[in-house]
Amino acid sequence: MKQFKFDWLVLPLLGFLAVVIVWQISSSSWAKELPSPGKTWAASKSYILEPFAKRGEMDQGILRFTWYSLKLVAKGYLLALVIGTPIGFLLGLSNTFTKTFDPIIQVLRPVSPLAWLPLGLVLFLGAGKQASELGALFTIAICAMWPTVLNTAVGVRAIPQDYLNVAKVLKLSRTKTLFKVLIPSALPYMFTGFRLSLGIAWLVIVAAEMLTGRPGVGGFLWQEYNSLIYEHIILCIVTIGFVGFALDRLMSVAERKFKTI
Repeated sequence: MKQFKFDWLVLPLLGFLAVVIVWQISSSSWAKELPSPGKTWAASKSYILEPFAKRGEMDQGILRFTWYSLKLVAKGYLLALVIGTPIGFLLGLSNTFTKTFDPIIQVLRPVSPLAWLPLGLVLFLGAGKQASELGALFTIAICAMWPTVLNTAVGVRAIPQDYLNVAKVLKLSRTKTLFKVLIPSALPYMFTGFRLSLGIAWLVIVAAEMLTGRPGVGGFLWQEYNSLIYEHIILCIVTIGFVGFALDRLMSVAERKFKTI
């Protein structure tokens, strides 16, 4: 028990303390414009101690901003899974589909969110006030789906041929083969893709909000950068990091739950 506490509590706390010390030294020596930990807390405590306060559209508690961002991420992420998972199965099952579309996927996959967002806004110009949200959803979905596509395809290709032969012998329908053989066998690979996709979705939302000016962690960060309030920039960076860590841990828990079913 003592070893567990040391490994999972004391060591991380020492790591955070080391970062704070380096931060303090940097702000008092070579990076004079960098706010110290004390100044950052003093300027940001109202956003932390009143996390759901709403004083204005871009003057709200940090958890309220986070909630706005998470809602948009959830929608875009679900779109990524709904679109990406079937494509992954088709890539894994069909050589013809792979030869036809894999080159296109490999061309589109490295494109930056900063390049996709303007296209998304153009696509939904006719939506009026909803154009920025729909453009952000388009960007999140198209950037986040690639890990799901590729890992699902790898998982399907890794299924032993014996499993498929047994399904044929038992004369299982395509639907039963999908749900009884393909999905259970490929699930570990799929969850790897799901976790990576979730991380990318959270990464993309920051860029999307910065460029569209939507309320959220990214929009708040960009506003405070333009206002030269560096303390709030650090607050946003820390929030983004902790939320990303929490999302990854939650996905890890969900993965373990599915593996035990």
